[in-house]
Amino acid sequence: MRAQKYRFYLLVFTVVLSCVPSLASAQSIPLATENSTRVDFSGYWELDLGKSDNIQARLDTLVRELVERARRQAEGRQDRGGGMTIGGTGSNSAPSIIGLAKMADMITASQLLEVTQDENDILVKRENNFALTCEFYKGASQTQESVFGTEICGWNSHQLRFRMFLPDGLSIQHVLSLGSAGDRLNIATTVYSDQVSYPFTLNRVYNRYEPDRGGIRCEMTLTRGKVCTTESR
Repeated sequence: MRAQKYRFYLLVFTVVLSCVPSLASAQSIPLATENSTRVDFSGYWELDLGKSDNIQARLDTLVRELVERARRQAEGRQDRGGGMTIGGTGSNSAPSIIGLAKMADMITASQLLEVTQDENDILVKRENNFALTCEFYKGASQTQESVFGTEICGWNSHQLRFRMFLPDGLSIQHVLSLGSAGDRLNIATTVYSDQVSYPFTLNRVYNRYEPDRGGIRCEMTLTRGKVCTTESR
């Protein structure tokens, strides 16, 4: 399973490299080591497209933020030149931003999840994707090393975080949070690169479901728009 996960990361990493001119060191986020409020994510989960982020809207928002930031910086140093670039191949270039968006879209495409969890570990099976796994113990986050990078997982209060640091500076983080009623799961996936000033984050919201019922399933992507199908399970 771990080998399958790394092969997937390598495939996605190769795709992103075709869009991003170069990648520098990844930004890291401190990870707390203790779960002060144990949360149980166990169950079956189905993507709620209406509550989840729209990737095109998120991309548009990021571009607007970068354009505004570039404008403010340019106004502050007109005599020296410089500033951010939203086109071309430099920092915050269009290929760099789209590369992050495409990667986030690829690694958050799962519409169904099956989560099993006990006192020491968790397994998040994701439809048509590799599983997220973590062994957690009070007071210690878990680190796994491979030729592809470093993976860290552990609790941060009520959230469970998975972070992967890949070669050449690309970094991916998944943060799992449970709604107060216990019937809604949010997974915030963030892709980091120093090639782009802001990381790209997609929030996917999942609702509990019974695995034997049918329904309409939809997905939203950059290339295909909204696509819905009727399936029975």
